[in-house]
Amino acid sequence: MKSLSFLKKYKVQSILAPLFKLLEASFELIVPLVVADIIDNGINSGDSTYIIVRCLILVLLAVVGLVSAITAQYFAARAAIGACTGLRSALFSKIQRLSFKQLDGIGSSTLITRMTSDVNQIQTGINMFLRLLLRSPFIVIGATIMAFYVDSTSAIVFAVVVPLLAIVVFAVMYLTIPRFKRVQNQLDRVLLRTKENVKGVRVIRAFNQEENEINSLDEENSRLLKFQQTANIISSVMNPATFVIINLGIIGLIYVGAIRVDAGVISQGEVVALYNYMSQILVELIKLANLIITETKAIACKNRVDAILTMEEHKKPVGVDRETGSYITFDNVSLSYNDNDEYSLKNISFDVKKGETVGIIGGTGSGKTSLVSLLSGFYEATKGDIFIDNKNILNYTQDELNESVSVVMQKATMFRGTIRDNITFGSDVAKEKDIENAVKISQSQEIIDKKSKGLDEQVLEQGKNLSGGQKQRLSIARALVRKTPVLILDDSFSALDYKTDKMLRSALEENSKDRTTFIISQRTSTVEHCDKILVLNDGILEGVGKHSELIENCETYREIYSSCNK
Repeated sequence: MKSLSFLKKYKVQSILAPLFKLLEASFELIVPLVVADIIDNGINSGDSTYIIVRCLILVLLAVVGLVSAITAQYFAARAAIGACTGLRSALFSKIQRLSFKQLDGIGSSTLITRMTSDVNQIQTGINMFLRLLLRSPFIVIGATIMAFYVDSTSAIVFAVVVPLLAIVVFAVMYLTIPRFKRVQNQLDRVLLRTKENVKGVRVIRAFNQEENEINSLDEENSRLLKFQQTANIISSVMNPATFVIINLGIIGLIYVGAIRVDAGVISQGEVVALYNYMSQILVELIKLANLIITETKAIACKNRVDAILTMEEHKKPVGVDRETGSYITFDNVSLSYNDNDEYSLKNISFDVKKGETVGIIGGTGSGKTSLVSLLSGFYEATKGDIFIDNKNILNYTQDELNESVSVVMQKATMFRGTIRDNITFGSDVAKEKDIENAVKISQSQEIIDKKSKGLDEQVLEQGKNLSGGQKQRLSIARALVRKTPVLILDDSFSALDYKTDKMLRSALEENSKDRTTFIISQRTSTVEHCDKILVLNDGILEGVGKHSELIENCETYREIYSSCNK
């Protein structure tokens, strides 16, 4: 699907807009003939009535032209806005369907630029395309034909001027298209730097790095400015070049016209008409020059948007199901994010029974989050197989996995809205009793009680009016309210004090029933009561067992335990 395909729904508007513009242009081409008629037959004869009548005709032509122009603008705007509304929707849907690996490769700043700046530029390009692309050439060609109608000899000047102007216009367009593409790519980098600074402003200030970040942003802006200047310098050549050619043409036209008037071949009014036609060509070529610059930017943006829309969506391979004797099985699983020899997980194998609570522990970068990302379907295993309830995970659709697995991310994310909205974010059918139960288990009741509006208290963007621990507990409530058979808590207790940590673990254990729970933590105290503990070290599973077994048999676990209890 390409971005311009969204104009198909607006075929009528896309046809009517240029047609009304051509109607306006047709009336505009008649004006010089009426003016010539006023000069030759009204002013020269001193007939004031004739002049007034012809002036009223000019007013009528202006009114009809104005109505035509407004109508054309209406249809062009309908088509441009409607098409780009559909384009934004399709682009957003496409982004939602891309795999995590594809999203990691593209980058969020690039996607934001595509959704905003690029689509806005395409909208402007479509609008101007429908209004001016036919009108300007029509006026140029029409004025040339009318000039030949008035006087074919004098009109030879037009035959020389118009091709020269076309060469200038297309040469500038050829040179500017790749340069405007570089401008848009650099805009991605500026947006990325801006986004990082806005999100990390507290860290930047805490480490007194404001000056460094300002300098870095200045460097990126300087590159953007340099690229823009290069493109704009080339673009700016168009206007003076067209002015020079047109004015030379006007000089030639007046010279030839004066000779022919003196010879009695043409009238004074006809020379004025020829001059007006040349002026119309000048105005329209300036418009065309600006249109080409705008369309050049729009084409560059269209290509960038099309690159996302036409990106091939990842198709999961078909896996082989088999009886495993366990609810969840990892069979010799390895993961490489870049499909190279650098593995984040290497030959991981373990079994989990239904209803078990599994702790996952290890040092920073040991692969804990990578392991549960495989289970939730965010990434696919590079090697090996994963089974849930005797079914290969590759044979689950993403919707089926989403209905089976709830994940509380390492970084708690809250959305603007009420606390209730955030808790029920993943469940459209949650009842009040379900919310109350989730709040109770996640130890979030005290948060609700301290708010004057309770569950209807407003949450600011990114949960800025909540502490880290409060956001974590509400995120856990959001996962619990979905009642999925698998719950993943990815280091979701890190901001909790030891008392709340213990109460939360006890509540989860009491209400687990048939739910299989994975708890990732840096603390041995959080996972030591789990039915099974997985110990990871640099992507390798170094130990599997209960706390007491690992203390005896796993050196890595002993080191973590010792460091936690010092």
